[in-house]
Amino acid sequence: MTGVIDAHQHVWDLERAEYSWLTPEAGVLHRTIEMGEVLSEFAAAGVTGSVLVQSADNDDDTDHMFEVAARNPVVLGVVGYVPLHEPARAAERLAELQRRPGFSGVRNLIHDRPDPNWLRRPDVDESLGLLAAAGVPFDVVGVLPEHLEAVLAISERHPELDLVLDHLNKPPIGAETSDARKPWASLIARVAENPRVHGKVSGLYATTGDPAGWTVDAIRPVFDHALEVFGPDRLMYGGDWPVSLIAGGYTRVWQGLSELLADLTDAERAGILAGTARRFYTLPGSEPFDD
Repeated sequence: MTGVIDAHQHVWDLERAEYSWLTPEAGVLHRTIEMGEVLSEFAAAGVTGSVLVQSADNDDDTDHMFEVAARNPVVLGVVGYVPLHEPARAAERLAELQRRPGFSGVRNLIHDRPDPNWLRRPDVDESLGLLAAAGVPFDVVGVLPEHLEAVLAISERHPELDLVLDHLNKPPIGAETSDARKPWASLIARVAENPRVHGKVSGLYATTGDPAGWTVDAIRPVFDHALEVFGPDRLMYGGDWPVSLIAGGYTRVWQGLSELLADLTDAERAGILAGTARRFYTLPGSEPFDD
């Protein structure tokens, strides 16, 4: 199989679902954003498949993504929402989603929850066990050290659960000193010791000031460390559109990440740009995921 798989893309419809975070303060993102807006940039980048990822903790957003996927063959997978804090309802919804073509994983907006240890709650832990038993991957959209610490705990509790760190848990891009990266770097190295944990090379924007203020040189130390601890077989590319609009747009992000990959071998690039996502999410054309 050839082509690039974008493993982290969103769409949203303000009339179709409620997005609690998507207020007027979100600026250019505060509007309905449809799939057609990015297709020309996908084509220019060589993207032949994408994974839609949930943007709201409700069923309406997930149902909307499946409707978009049904109309757009480029969408190969959907990462939806189940209420992990309600195990009985989570079990029902998970069974329902598993019957839908393209269902690839589950995510909850844990970074928007006031409790940084939400993933370690007993009710959430019970639902994570459901995902592990069903062989359904979980996207961890973490931003704090506590979120990585929770992943360490989850790895011990559920050794069969496949996990991926969205945006590499938001490392301190643009930090003035290497010391500022140490907490993230040490924790992510420990997390990566679990071979079932993967990372998305996505959403790597400046963490202070203007999110468009990132540079390839600022991202490089973070990428190099992730490559060292995960290896190319456990990293996957994500364009993070349309959130990438606040970081210069899809094409700028794609070009920057492409520059980071330029020194890798063809096989390593192929893994990050398609192979890892195909295996992790069991996308069409993939081989079964190995333990």
